[in-house]
Amino acid sequence: MAKKSVATLQTGSKKLTKAIKMVKKRDNTSYSFVEAIVPPDLAEQWLSKH
Repeated sequence: MAKKSVATLQTGSKKLTKAIKMVKKRDNTSYSFVEAIVPPDLAEQWLSKH
């Protein structure tokens, strides 16, 4: 017999934003990516800091 899957609703979830910024390395001409998961209201602040 097939099993019935039951989905539950999540309450109180928080919205988060994944911020990704490309940063040039100092020693050579390559780039790396810096990633962070931050609240949406702090995303612009995080991008300007890194």
